[in-house]
Amino acid sequence: MQLYTLIMIKHYRIFITILFAVIAFGANAQSTATTSSPYSRYGLGTIDPILLPQTIGMGGIATAINQIGFFNNINPENPASYGFIHFTTIDAGFSSNLSSLSQFNSTGTGTLTDHNSNFKFSHVAFGIPISKKSAISFGLFPYSEMGYNTQVTKTGFGSTATPPGSPKVDTNVTNYTYNGEGGLSKAYVGYGFGIGKHLFIGANASYIFGDLHQYSSTQIPTLYGMLNPIIESSNVVGGVNYDYGAQYSFDFGEYSTEHLVLGYSAQANTSLNSTNTYIVSQFTFASDGTQNVAADTLINNQQAKTKIQLPQINHFGISFQNDGHFLVGADYTMGHWSALTIDGVNQGLRDSKTFNVGGQFSPNPTALNNYFARANYQLGFKYDESYLYLNNTNIKSYALTFGMGFPLAPGNVGNSFYKINFAAELGQTGTLGNTQNPLVKEKYITLHLNFVVNDRWFMKYKFE
Repeated sequence: MQLYTLIMIKHYRIFITILFAVIAFGANAQSTATTSSPYSRYGLGTIDPILLPQTIGMGGIATAINQIGFFNNINPENPASYGFIHFTTIDAGFSSNLSSLSQFNSTGTGTLTDHNSNFKFSHVAFGIPISKKSAISFGLFPYSEMGYNTQVTKTGFGSTATPPGSPKVDTNVTNYTYNGEGGLSKAYVGYGFGIGKHLFIGANASYIFGDLHQYSSTQIPTLYGMLNPIIESSNVVGGVNYDYGAQYSFDFGEYSTEHLVLGYSAQANTSLNSTNTYIVSQFTFASDGTQNVAADTLINNQQAKTKIQLPQINHFGISFQNDGHFLVGADYTMGHWSALTIDGVNQGLRDSKTFNVGGQFSPNPTALNNYFARANYQLGFKYDESYLYLNNTNIKSYALTFGMGFPLAPGNVGNSFYKINFAAELGQTGTLGNTQNPLVKEKYITLHLNFVVNDRWFMKYKFE
C-alpha cells in the first residue's frame, strides 16, 4: 500500500477569492456616496458598526457571539471569536438604505419631507483556521460615512430701497449652506485563539483610510456683486487602529449543546494621520442668479499634517445558545466620543451608549423534508443614545431588526457548506423637535444580504 498526501485547492476557489477582492474594492469606492443624513455632518460622519447580516438581524448583538447554529461565522467586532472558526470561511455582501427626512417648514405650520436611497457593497471578510482553536481573519468594512446637503434660509441681512420717510424693510434672503461627502474604510487582519477549554482571546490590527470633504457658505443671491464667502475643508485620512477582545464559554456538561458566553471587546483610542486642506474664498452671483467662479482666495492652507484622536469604545455582551436550535443575547456599548479631536480641536461630542438585544430560532435543523424548518429566523431591537447633542436635545436612535438565514445544498462529501443571510433594520434617528428648537427626524429601512462559504481548502487525501 502506497500513501500519498495531496493539498487540494480547486480553481473555483481561487476565482471566488478574486471575485470577493473585487467586491472589496467596490465597497471602498462606494463609501463616498452611501448616506444622505444631516447627522453625518458631525465628527467623522456616521459610524458604521463592524457587523454582518447574521448579527444585524439579532439587533446587532456580537460581543458574545462566535458560532451561530452549526455555521462558522466571522465576527470582527470581537476577534476572540476567530478561535471558533474550523472551516475556511468567506463572507461578502451588500446593503441598501431607504430614508425619509422630515423637518418643520420655515413658518412652523407644517413639515417638509425628503426621500433618499442608496446601494453599496458592504463588506468582504475571510477566516482561515490555523489549528483546532485558532484562526486568522482579514477583510474590509466601511468605518464611517458622510453625506449631507442642508440649507438654512433667513431674512434680515441688509436693507432695500423704500419711499422717503417710510421705515426701511429688509427683504433680502440669506442662505447658509452646508455640504459634505466622503467616508472612511477599515481594512483589518486579526488572530484569535483558545486558552484551555473555555477562554478565547484575540486582536485586530486595522488600517483606517479615506477622504472627508465639507463645504459651508453664506449666500445672498439678491445682492448682485456682493462677495459671498465659502469654506472648503478636506481631510485625507490614514492610520492604524487596534481592536481586542475576549470570550469565556460555559458548557452545560462535557458533551452538552448548551453554552453560555460572556464577551468583552474594545477599540483602542489610537490616533490617525490626516492631511488637511483648508480654503476660504469668495464668489459673486450673476444677474440671472447663477454662481460665478471664486473672485479671490482669503486663506489657502494645503497639505497640512494633522492628527485625529479616536475614542476608546467598549463592548460588553452575553449570549446563551442551544446549538442549532436557538440563541439569545444582549450587548451594551460605551463610546468615549467626547475625547474625539481633529487637529487638536475637540469636536464637541458626547459619550454614547448603545443597547442591543435579540436572538435566533431554527424550528428543526435536521428536517429532511421541510426546508423552511432548517432555516434561521432572527429578531432584535437596538437603542442608541448617540454622541450628538443638538438644539438642547440628545439625538437618539431606535430600530427593530429581523433576519433570515437560508442554508444551501452542501458541496461534495460534506466538506463545503453555503448559506445566504438576509437582515432588515427599521429605525428612526432624531425627532422634529419644536418650532423654537427644530431638528430633523430621519426614518430609515436598511436591507442587508450576504453569502457565506464554509469550506475545507486544505485537505489530505489518501490513495491506495
